[in-house]
This record gives sequence, structure tokens and C-alpha cells, in this order.
Amino acid sequence: MTTSEGQAAGRGDRAHYTQLLDHAGRTTVGLRARPGATAGRSWGSGVLIAPGWVLTCAHVLAASDGRRRDTGPDGIFGVAFGGRVVPARLVYDLSRPDPDAGPAVRADLALVRLLDPEIEHPCAWLSDQPATLLEDAYIFRGHDQPGGGADGEAHGHGGAGRAAGAGRSPGRVVREAREAPAAPRAPVTPVDPFIAVRFGARDARGLQFGSDVRVTPGASGGPLIDCDRGEVVGIVKGRHQQDHVGLAVPVTALRGLGPEHLVPGAEGLGPDPYHALMSLHDRWHWAGQELGRAVGPTWFDAQHAIMSGRGRLWGVQERLQALDLLARLPAPRDPLVVEAAVGEVLDRGDRPGAWALRTWRDGHGALYQGSDPYTELRAFVHYLRIVAQLTADEARDAPGEEAAAVREQAARLAEFVQAKAVVLQPQDRRRIGPVRRRPSSVLVEFEPLFYDEGGQELFNWSVSEGYGQGRWLRVDVQESAGGVPFERAREQVLRRLGGRLLRADGDAGPGARVRLEVAVPEGHWHTAAGQWEVAASTRRTARLRPVGSGRAVILRDQGRREQVDPAWLRRWQGLAAARELQALRVAPHTGDGARPGSAEAIWRLLETAGEGALPALCHTVADGFGRDAVGVVLDTGFPAGLWPAGGHGEERDCDARCEEFHRGVRELLQGSGGVARLPELVRQLRAKAAEAAEEGTHWARDLVLLYDDPEDPIPPLFTDRPQLSPR
Repeated sequence: MTTSEGQAAGRGDRAHYTQLLDHAGRTTVGLRARPGATAGRSWGSGVLIAPGWVLTCAHVLAASDGRRRDTGPDGIFGVAFGGRVVPARLVYDLSRPDPDAGPAVRADLALVRLLDPEIEHPCAWLSDQPATLLEDAYIFRGHDQPGGGADGEAHGHGGAGRAAGAGRSPGRVVREAREAPAAPRAPVTPVDPFIAVRFGARDARGLQFGSDVRVTPGASGGPLIDCDRGEVVGIVKGRHQQDHVGLAVPVTALRGLGPEHLVPGAEGLGPDPYHALMSLHDRWHWAGQELGRAVGPTWFDAQHAIMSGRGRLWGVQERLQALDLLARLPAPRDPLVVEAAVGEVLDRGDRPGAWALRTWRDGHGALYQGSDPYTELRAFVHYLRIVAQLTADEARDAPGEEAAAVREQAARLAEFVQAKAVVLQPQDRRRIGPVRRRPSSVLVEFEPLFYDEGGQELFNWSVSEGYGQGRWLRVDVQESAGGVPFERAREQVLRRLGGRLLRADGDAGPGARVRLEVAVPEGHWHTAAGQWEVAASTRRTARLRPVGSGRAVILRDQGRREQVDPAWLRRWQGLAAARELQALRVAPHTGDGARPGSAEAIWRLLETAGEGALPALCHTVADGFGRDAVGVVLDTGFPAGLWPAGGHGEERDCDARCEEFHRGVRELLQGSGGVARLPELVRQLRAKAAEAAEEGTHWARDLVLLYDDPEDPIPPLFTDRPQLSPR
């Protein structure tokens, strides 16, 4: 097709799309023999989509008889663009069968890596949404002649750089290609489209398109550009022999890219190559818009020119920044999470969408529903709000710098969402604000009110879901002026607790068991919450099971609130940093010269304890010495401690059972690996004791673990201050 023929097709549209078509031509490449090899016919085309990466059709790298192209033992071939031929190698082949997946439809796509990491080049924009109908589109063909010529003038421009031939090492090929003087380049002129597409539509085979002229050989692997959206929507696959109809592979087929497609011996993109590749793509395009870096018009400048005046509230700039922020997040733990987020935004429940979604980027592309501009903006803001919260929840309790970086990026996305939500109506902001969160715990809190005439203490209670760092959502409450006795309050809680725990497990993710936290006031520190029996399912006649063997259960002090005492925080940090935990036996006889059982002796013991010390009592903590001792434990800042719910009173001295308890606690702490693991280790111990699965564990059946994290303080039970709202 000559230049004049290209001008004859869609002359008016081309004037509107000049910038876009120029960028598309500059990102289209030709695939051919390695640099320095005897000039031959171009194998086909490709398109630059990320720094160092070319997307093409897999069949382009095979000869007409189906055999692999002759690339020599090192697998190197040439990619022609910008007036030169650079060395490259095949890395991913999506047409390769997966031996573990059985028969399946395979995409005719391949990814090629440029071997010189210092080569700078433009990148095309790959659509994040499926293409269905094409009304204004072009296909592009790679460069036949690296040194220019008539064909080069019609379909590209360039000039051949000198490079080493076959038989040399890849490193030497790259080095010599970089150092060799370049041949004279043809004048840089706007790149003409190869063919204007007259119509296009998607069916089971891919994107079918028609044109006024036949598709010339060599176009396979080149991009199919939807000019109305300014995006690459397909990769040209082939043409019909008798008419002007062609076929393209939708770029959404790239979502099938996995580690199983890595060519043997090639260096890939890690365990999730699709996420990694598209992250490179999106971050490159955003970086190109940075002030001081842009050296000329960008692909997005062309999109702005096309879409200006359409009245969209979620435009090119918003999409560009949003996809950059999404690219900086880890891949979703399960593609179903993306599907669920899109379903929630579009109010389609659990019904799957028409297109497979793998990454947050794919979910973004699924939200273009042809809605009015306001509804479209609301959908994108809602979706990004969900992603920010889900990502933050995933990294919430994870240690290390990597998790901290993820939390920071999630916070940046949340800030972006807040900025874009200001134009929404108040009722929509309220709807978008609450997000289905992933709770890590359920907190039951007993709030003492006063004593009735008979001297009985009365309580109100609440149940909250916890999300870490002092963030709580109250989901159930019994609040009355009179209150009820503790046992009555406990019975009321247990009637509802089983279903609440199961719902929280479901929100936390597949197979999750959230932690049960029970906050009690002084006088109830002996509460054996691990032995509470709750409904095992949501059936009306569900059986009851002890809660402590199936999930971690901890006790918290109801008197400790949001105001964190310095001693409490210091002790917690010391325990967290300690290489090994040591059991600190708290008993009436201290052996340090102080009067046995005196407050002075207990204070001295606890105040002088090392950073890794964790108090252990075998006495009852319901009254007497044990109750006073736990009070001192808390007042001196200890965040954790261990005791049996049914410890012995002061009427008897310690005996062999006490020694067995303290020996068991010492062994538990010595092999714990840190304070953060204690809740789960105690759960395992309770489970063994309940099943009598391990001899010598019966002492742990009613074991109580005080575990009060000052970095996640319990909330006020009754307050006028706003809390997290339910969905």
C-alpha cells in the first residue's frame, strides 16, 4: 500500500488522529534476521509495549513450514525500528501447550525481549478493556527495509546499524551493536498507517476486521489501533486468502500469560509475568508525563486530542494516574477478588462478568459500561476505594520493609480516591466510603456499670470486628440503663457469637479463622473464653463446639484504652524485640528477702524483669493474691501473661500440678519464636489438651493468655465519637 493509497482511506479521520497514528507507527517494529546477517525478507511485525519488550504473534517466529526461524544456537534475531536493527530473543510463547493444564485454547502471542537494556524507545498503549466493535481503526506493519527505501517511506523509516553476525556471544552482539557507528538514517517523517480498517467485530475466533485493500504479507504481529479510544486493542494474526478480511488476537488474551509460557533458558519476569509486564507498561506511560522528563508529545497527549470535548469526568489523565497507582500494588491474591470488587461496584452480585479478570488493571477496564459521565466516575472511585482497602488489609500485620512499602502505596491510592470523590454527591460518598473489609479479629467487650441493691455487678456488652491499629467496627451491642449480671451478659453474647465469628471468617478470606479477643474488667481475669461453646454453623439446630481449639483466643484488659501508657508500650516493644521469651513465675514466695506475698516484693520482681520476661501465675486470679498480682502486672506495663482459669487459691501451697504448669509454660515460651506467635501456639496447645492427643498437655485445657497489644488498643464501648460504619 502506497502513501497515496493510505491518504485515500479516511483522509478526514487521519487529520484528527495525526498524533496517534504517528505514535503508533513509531512503536511498530519489524522482526527479521539478527543484526549483521544477510538482508532478507521481514518475518513479520510487532509492537513495543514496555521498556525492552515487544508483543507479536507466536507464528511470526516460525517459518512457513512451521519450523522455528533460524536464529542460531543463541536464539538471537533482529528487531527493526527507529532506523536500526537491534538484537532480541524470544522469552514467552503463549502458543506453547501447558502440560499441566491439558487441552486448552492457546493464544497466538509471543513476547520478545530486546537484549540491550540501555536502548530507549517509545511504547504503545495497550487497552485495559475488551474490544467488541471497531468503527475507526488502523493496522500497522513493521519495517521491511531497515535502511529506508520506498517501502520504508510508506510504512516506516530507519537505517541499519552495524552489528556482529551469527556465532558471537549475546553480550558481544549487544555491545558491538551499541558501539558501532550507525548507518545514515532516512529523514524522520510521520509514519503512515498501513491499512485503514473499514469494520471490525469480535467473535469466538478473535477480532475480525475488513478493509478496502488486502492485508499485505508482513503485517502479522503488528498492532490493531482503535482510534476512537486511542488504544492497541489487537495483534494482527492473519488474512483471508480471497478477500480483504483479516483476524487479530485481542490484547486481552495476554491475560493468559503465565510462567509456564517461559521459553527454556530465557530470563523471565517472575512468578506472575502478566502483572509484572503490565506494571512496567503503566508505570512507563505515567513517568512519561512527569514535568521535566517529557521531550515531546506523548501517546496520552494524542488521546487527549482525540477525547477532548466528550465531557468525561474520568478521562485520560485520571486513568493514567490510577493505573500507575495500581501498578505499584502487589498482584491480587486471587483473581476472584478482582471479580468480586467489580461485581460490588456494578451491583451484579456474585454473577461473573463476560471477561476474565486477573489484575487490578483488568478490573479497571471492566468498569467502562457506556454510562453517563457521573455514574462512570462514581464506579471508578468506588472500585479504587475497594482496591486500596483490600491491599492495605493484606499487608496490615505483615512485618518488614516490603509490607510497609505496600501499605504506603495503598495509602497513596486512598488519597487519590479521596481527591476524586470530592465532586460526588454526599449520598454517593457515604455509599463508597464503607468497604467490605477483611477483619483479623472479633472483640467481645464487657463494660461494668454499677452494683445493684444486692451487691451484684451489672454489665453492658458489645461485639466489634477488628482491622488492626486500633480500627474497630461495632457490629453488635447490648446497651441498657440497668445492665445485666456478668453470667447473663456472657450467655447473651454466646447465643450470637458463633454466627458472628463465621461471618468474619468469610470476610477474612478462604480458610481464615479470625482471632477472638475478650476484654474483661478486674475480677474477671479468670474468664476461660477458650472453653466457651458456640454454634459450629449457621443452622438453627447447630451443634456447639469449644471455640478455643479452632481459633486463637486471647484475653484483654478492659481498663486499658486508647491512651497508651508509656510503660505498656515499652514492655510490648521489649517483648517484640526479645530473641527468646522467659517465663517469670509470680508467686507469694519470691525468695528475695521481702515479706512473702507482699506488694513490695511483687512490684520489685516485675519492675526489674528483663525485656523477654512474661509473667506466669498458677494461683487463681479471680481474687486474693492472684488478682492483686495481675493488677501489678498490668500497672507495670506487661502486655502478656499466662495463667490457668481454675488456678488454686491461697488455702493451699503450690504442688506438683503447679510445677507441671510452670514447666509447660517454660517449654512453650522457649520454642515460641516471639510474642506474636503466642496466640496460635496456645491455640494448638489447647487443641491437643482437649483431644488428649499429647501426653502432658492436660494442664493447658483452661489456659488463659493475656495478650494486650498497645499498637491495637480496644475502642471505647459507649461513645459519641464516630466509628467505622457498617457496609
